[in-house]
Amino acid sequence: MKLLHIDASILAGGSVSRDLSALIVERLTAGAQVEVTYRDLVADNLPHLTPATLPSAHPVSAMAGPLDAAAQADRDASDRMLEEFLAADVVVIGAPMYNFTIPSQLKAWIDRLAVPGKTFSYSANGPVGLAGGKRVIVAVARGGFYGPESAAASAEHAESYLRSVFGFMGITQPEFILAEGLAGGDHNKAKALASARDAVQQLAA
Repeated sequence: MKLLHIDASILAGGSVSRDLSALIVERLTAGAQVEVTYRDLVADNLPHLTPATLPSAHPVSAMAGPLDAAAQADRDASDRMLEEFLAADVVVIGAPMYNFTIPSQLKAWIDRLAVPGKTFSYSANGPVGLAGGKRVIVAVARGGFYGPESAAASAEHAESYLRSVFGFMGITQPEFILAEGLAGGDHNKAKALASARDAVQQLAA
C-alpha cells in the first residue's frame, strides 16, 4: 500500500492538524507494509498557480512557453506531486482552517492535482472524477465552532471545500477527523483533542 501524507499548517510545534495527521498515519501503518511519502507544503514553499507551475499534463501549461531552469524545476515538482497523488492508495492530510478556509499552501497543492484527463474529465453528462478508489482522510483543526448547527456554519469553507474538490475528482467519501473550538479556552481545547484522538483510534486500519 502507498500512503501520501500531507501537512499544511504554518505552525511547527503546537500544530493540532500536524499532530492528528501523524496519529492517523501511525494508526494506518501499525503492523502493515506501507510505503509512506511525506510532504510538508509549508517547507516546500509552493508557488501559486501559473501556466508555468502547472503540471505538464495540464493543457494550460503549454501557454507558459519555453521555461528557464528555475521554472522547469517548479514544473518538475508539480509533475511529481501529481504523480504522488495518483499513485497513492491512501492520502492523509493535516488541514487547519485559516480565515474560514484552507491554507493557501494546501490550495496550491490541490491546484496541481486538478488536471483534466488525470483526475477528472468532462462528458456529455458533466464532469467525471477519475481518481476514485483512493481513501482520503483529513484532520481538520479550527479555533471556533462551525458545525451544521452552529451560528457560524455558513462561514465554514475548509471541510466543505475539500469535500467538493475531492468529490469532483471522484473521491466521494473522504473521511474527516475534526478538532474544533480550539481557541475557546483550555477546557474546550482538551475536550476537542481527546475527541479527535479517540476518532483516530476508531478509524478502520
